[in-house]
Amino acid sequence: MVVGVLFGTLALCLILTIPIAISLGIATIVAGFALNAVTGNQMLTMLAQTTITASDNTALLAMPFFMLVGSLMDRSGIAKRLIDVAEAIVGEATGGLGATTILAAMLFAAISGSGPACVAALGGILIPAMVKRGYSTEYAAATTASAGTIGPVIPPSIPMIVYAVTAGTSVTALFLGGVGPGVLMGAMMIGYNYLVCKKRGYKGTPRGGGFLWILKQIWRGVPAILMPVIVLGGIYSGIATPTESAVLGVMYTLIVGCFIYRTLTLKKIKEALVEAAMMSAPVMFLLGGAAVFGRLLTLQHIPEMLAQLMLSLSDSKYVVMLLIMAFLLIAGMFIDTTSNIVLFAPLFVPIVTQLGFNITYFGILMVVNLCIGFITPPLGVNLFVAKNISGAPLGGLVKELLPYIAILAIALVLMVFIPDIVMWLPNLVEG
Repeated sequence: MVVGVLFGTLALCLILTIPIAISLGIATIVAGFALNAVTGNQMLTMLAQTTITASDNTALLAMPFFMLVGSLMDRSGIAKRLIDVAEAIVGEATGGLGATTILAAMLFAAISGSGPACVAALGGILIPAMVKRGYSTEYAAATTASAGTIGPVIPPSIPMIVYAVTAGTSVTALFLGGVGPGVLMGAMMIGYNYLVCKKRGYKGTPRGGGFLWILKQIWRGVPAILMPVIVLGGIYSGIATPTESAVLGVMYTLIVGCFIYRTLTLKKIKEALVEAAMMSAPVMFLLGGAAVFGRLLTLQHIPEMLAQLMLSLSDSKYVVMLLIMAFLLIAGMFIDTTSNIVLFAPLFVPIVTQLGFNITYFGILMVVNLCIGFITPPLGVNLFVAKNISGAPLGGLVKELLPYIAILAIALVLMVFIPDIVMWLPNLVEG
């Protein structure tokens, strides 16, 4: 009965287009009143305590600081320096600007941790540049939107922080696990971009000079390139926690933007602070609501029941994992990444644990999977950011995105059957 009330109320709220964070809270309060007949006021008291405890987590402080790093980078011109470095390295090759976009997204991902922020920062510069070089508007926008899916995979990553808090695992281990998948995704997209550009005759951008010119572009971008070295180096060496490294990243960005590139003003800093706060606050509300939702599911033994159902479908752990991945792919089309993590991680983690999979490994698969949702309609945040920047028609943009979606799905299947793609670095560092 309680489960029916819980999911029925949640479904009704979502149909009424109430934000999911508030919907979760309403559903759990209604279900809590239903349980009060047995527990008195103890149930509502427990739910209130769970909400506060879930949000009172030091690891969550890393999230607004990493978001602030991305906002400051966008306004300080650091993103432009990363583009210049990427273009100097691969820009002259066939499809050079497409490859530049993907490589720049990988560099930006190592600093920001947000897919839409990556598309917004790079798209405003690279989409017009690609169109000017003869690329179709739809292909330029599709490449940029797809490259943005790497943003939350290569550490630091906002979704990984949310998963770590939700599933109770190490942020550092997740960050280590994201490196291999992020590089694989980037390499496969660059390969596809080369084949398409060769077929369509999209030429590279002539370099402004020889080897010394390339070194000069890289030297100009050194302050920007050092950002991930400082942030991730502090985490992986054990010198700083992810939260402390995020704060270091903010301080370093301020120093570079104010005193080296001299592009950050007080107005821009204020805008970045407001943007980071506005992006972080909904996630905190969501985590509080999801925590009490998950507690009620646990009390009603829903994870155990779901685990028995999934395990009864096949004796192969890989088949069960692929079924979970298929479910998450569909969910990612309709629900944002953070909401998916806080809703479904508590349900699926017990299942993959019974199957013998590492929960860090599953966390990376979940993040990669849900990032594909960034470019799939109807939700597709990256898709619509790129559309707004480029002005490309939605139908043509989606058509150009389909091969990229297939490539990312293939990369995900490879990670399922070859776990070392994810776990080689965590095993190397922690072993």
